[in-house]
Amino acid sequence: MDELNTAFSAEGSTARRRTHARNRSFVSQNSSQSVTQHTRPRLKTPSLRHRTSTPDSLRSTFSQSDIISPIPRRHHHLQAHESRLWLDTPPLSPTSTRAGSPGSTRGVTPLSLRPRHTLSFSSIAEHDPSRSHHVAHDKKSEDSMARRWVRWMHKHGIKNYVIPAAVLGAALIKWCIGLGSYSGQGTPPMYGDYEAQRHWMELTLHLPVKQWYSYDLEYWGLDYPPLTAYVSWLCGVIGNWINPAWVALDKSRGIESPESKAFMRTTVLAFDTLVYIPAIVLFTRVWQESRSTRTQHVALLTLLFQPALLLIDFGHFQYNSVMLGFTLLALNFFASGQDLLGAVCFSLGLGFKQMALYYAPAIGSYLVAKCIYLGPQKGRSLFIRLALVTILTFLLLFLPFLPPLAPLSAILDPIARIFPFARGLFEDKVANFWCASNVVFKWKVWLSRPQLVKMSAILTAVGFFPGVVTLLYGGWKHRMLSEADDKSRAKDSPSSSTPEPLLPLLPYALLNSSMSFFLFSFQVHEKTILVPLLPLTFLLSGSSSGSETFELGVLVNNVAVFSMWPLLKRDGLAIPYIATLVLWNRLVGYNPLRLNSQSFLRYLSLAIYTAMVSLHILELLISPPARFPDLFPVLNVLISTPIFALTWLWSIKRGVEVSWALGGLGPSSTPAKSSQPALSTLRPMLAERKPTLDRLTVNGLDGVPEENFNLTLDKDFIPNARQLKTRSLGFARGAKVLQRTASAELPG
Repeated sequence: MDELNTAFSAEGSTARRRTHARNRSFVSQNSSQSVTQHTRPRLKTPSLRHRTSTPDSLRSTFSQSDIISPIPRRHHHLQAHESRLWLDTPPLSPTSTRAGSPGSTRGVTPLSLRPRHTLSFSSIAEHDPSRSHHVAHDKKSEDSMARRWVRWMHKHGIKNYVIPAAVLGAALIKWCIGLGSYSGQGTPPMYGDYEAQRHWMELTLHLPVKQWYSYDLEYWGLDYPPLTAYVSWLCGVIGNWINPAWVALDKSRGIESPESKAFMRTTVLAFDTLVYIPAIVLFTRVWQESRSTRTQHVALLTLLFQPALLLIDFGHFQYNSVMLGFTLLALNFFASGQDLLGAVCFSLGLGFKQMALYYAPAIGSYLVAKCIYLGPQKGRSLFIRLALVTILTFLLLFLPFLPPLAPLSAILDPIARIFPFARGLFEDKVANFWCASNVVFKWKVWLSRPQLVKMSAILTAVGFFPGVVTLLYGGWKHRMLSEADDKSRAKDSPSSSTPEPLLPLLPYALLNSSMSFFLFSFQVHEKTILVPLLPLTFLLSGSSSGSETFELGVLVNNVAVFSMWPLLKRDGLAIPYIATLVLWNRLVGYNPLRLNSQSFLRYLSLAIYTAMVSLHILELLISPPARFPDLFPVLNVLISTPIFALTWLWSIKRGVEVSWALGGLGPSSTPAKSSQPALSTLRPMLAERKPTLDRLTVNGLDGVPEENFNLTLDKDFIPNARQLKTRSLGFARGAKVLQRTASAELPG
């Protein structure tokens, strides 16, 4: 190597000197060839310019064989490290070569021969000061238990066994939780939710369908939709085949034998494995397809070991994972453009448990927004098909209660049981608006039940109204933008089989809608917090450690489990309560005592955790006074409710930001007719000029052959600046940063 370096340095001044040493001549000859290869002109890679640059800067850059980069710098409110599909943007990893997922715009693939001075989106991200602290957090996230285990599995060539091992490990933990006590164990005469689920098996097995919702309502009358009844009937058939004493009508009430307990626990685990597990596996592959396999596996572990769901379904005893699994399958189908199958799955979720209604405003608004986006003809067709499929699904579910199988009045029995307005405003001490404010204002004393029902309906509607508006208005706005390009849309018109461009808004709308129901609706249980935890945990699984979404997602998950502590304590689940919280926080790599960022959310989290631990210590050491027997549950509510309210406000804020970033909010910017083509016309025009291009996507070049790097465009190909700006994702610092970075080239 030293001889080669010497030859390189001497090539310019001493190449003409004669040498009489044979070895030196040989070295000189080889080094001359190396220098020739080294000084060969590099292939010219087009520099990436911001697509919202001014027309003057674009014209100046086109003369240098540059192309417009359709990837803008991100607005500072948009998390640059979250799952790409949430924001419909490509991955930001400087070393990632993975393209975006279908239905989203594809990312710029780094080229192996790219000159070091070329301006790329990755280099912009590296030099963005707003991301500097997130890079440090990403490195610290490698310390999480989940990432270490996944990395070890991948490095040892057994990555194909990550999912089976994770599912089996989760099943083992679920079964261990099930070895403990359950709701109402040893507490006659009514026992608890465990006895209710078992009683429904004997009820549906021995009674005709028309009596399912009217038989002995005082003892755990059936109050869930028909699909739950059908599942109970199936379990009753299997249980009766194994041991008829487990489901004997009336005679089996309160049965608590170890064999019947094992059977009941097995039914929960079986339906969880059949519905929820496939749903979350598909979620990591559909919604996070642009992420690496390791990241998908980490996201799967985050969802598998969610402590709140483990404690309620496998400890307290319920079948919530079935309803959540159907909802998640619907979201997966929506992301894949299969809206009819998504509508069927969501209808099945509603038919299994009425709590799925918490998602209805968001999902309904999303589907209507897609119909608006597709236009009058295709949108009307999709709307009619969605309506027919939904109606047909519910007709099949309620068919035994409809003529000619039953009198028309029979349908009133399940409806009256499913919507229990005859009950109180809330049960026990649930961390929502009504229970928290009841400490000061006694709602049940000052207002009648009909007045409370109306008031809760109004507040709930006001709560989810922002999410509905952002979706509907965004769909209309995108339709207006698509109509501005009649020529390009003639070739590339929206299709009902592709995801609607506002898909990144759906998780935030789901969170907004479900949290609104939890905080303001009538008759809410503490277990209902599982519904808003679903979309929030999805967002958490796609974020990196240290991000705002990660911090809030972990905080809300921990506070949600804490808010159910009075219920879990009554069920005797103190040890699983602590164990699942510690395990999950270790898996995601979260340390509540580590102040690695001086943010309001981090200090708020520390204060909340201090209050939670202090309350547990007080409850352990001090008995509540006789005058206030519910002192500790009320304090629990007062600690938890502000966090849930903050999450509701955050979902509105993030929904507005993401909708603005996607071009769905803001003043109308339909461009006037111009001789300059719109952005969507760039692809066919470039394909005509360069037919050898493999692919040109709206987010950059992907798969472009090296011999086609020298790409020149005429001034006629300059897009309209207003159109480009309308479709931009925004900037971190607005127009000033745009002016500084529009034509700047950062060193690699």
